[in-house]
Amino acid sequence: MAKAADTGSKRLISLAPDAWAQWVTQLPDVVAQEILSAEFQWISRETDVLIKAYSEACGDFLILNELQLRYPKNMPLRMRAYAALAEEKYQLPIYPVLINILPPPSTITVVSSYQSEFLGLRVIQDYHVINLWEVDAEIVFSQPLPSLLPFVPILRGGAETSFVQRALQQLRTSEQFNQLEPLLAFFASFVLDIPLVQQIMRWDMTVLRESPWYQEILTEGLQKGIQQGVQQGLQQGVQQGLQQGLQQGARRQLIQVLQLRFGAIPQEVQDRLEDQSIEQLENLMAAAIAVNSVDEFLQNLP
Repeated sequence: MAKAADTGSKRLISLAPDAWAQWVTQLPDVVAQEILSAEFQWISRETDVLIKAYSEACGDFLILNELQLRYPKNMPLRMRAYAALAEEKYQLPIYPVLINILPPPSTITVVSSYQSEFLGLRVIQDYHVINLWEVDAEIVFSQPLPSLLPFVPILRGGAETSFVQRALQQLRTSEQFNQLEPLLAFFASFVLDIPLVQQIMRWDMTVLRESPWYQEILTEGLQKGIQQGVQQGLQQGVQQGLQQGLQQGARRQLIQVLQLRFGAIPQEVQDRLEDQSIEQLENLMAAAIAVNSVDEFLQNLP
């Protein structure tokens, strides 16, 4: 049976921490000495990845990595808080980095600094922003950057079959990497048709049942549509039933993904998914794959 993929930020970065540190800082000689705890007394989070690094020019310093599926409006304030807490705890200079995976809505502007002023006192916290949709896919293979292999389809120029195939080939070079195949398939589904993704991955039916949730949603939707069609008229029933089936199937698969990653899911969490639309459930599925705890997942609920 295929193993559930560990898609946490710490897992991704730990695949090649030196290459990651050199990429986010653009310092070719930087070395990642260790990955430190990013949990603080006042804030309990595991989405930040804190690296203790060293370079000849800078000496010892910290790299605070924050990976976000989509940029939230309150991100600047959070980056200020995380950077300050990390610097205070470890007493080292800090280089905060925000990596945004998917583009935010057009109404939200990504900024690279937190600034506030109150009673004549100013607070400024700059941080480096990397938007993955602006990163050239070729750089993943040329540097190389194995931690970015699952994201190749959504990188600039990566929405091509050849790039997804290259990323898949790289992931399958070791048992450590191949557990990230479902994450690659998930992001490939944003830019390629599902049958094509399945063909590229060459998954058997066991893996298909465990990883892609689209086919089951479609099947259940069609069944619901036929049932509704008998009562309300075939055409109208298929359309309405398909929508209902898609929602129910998407909700069930989302709960299964959460259970695979985090164990038992409280009933109140499941109840909050009842009224979510198909679009909302799709966004929540992306969040379920990217987050590191149920509490963090709840932050994505509308």
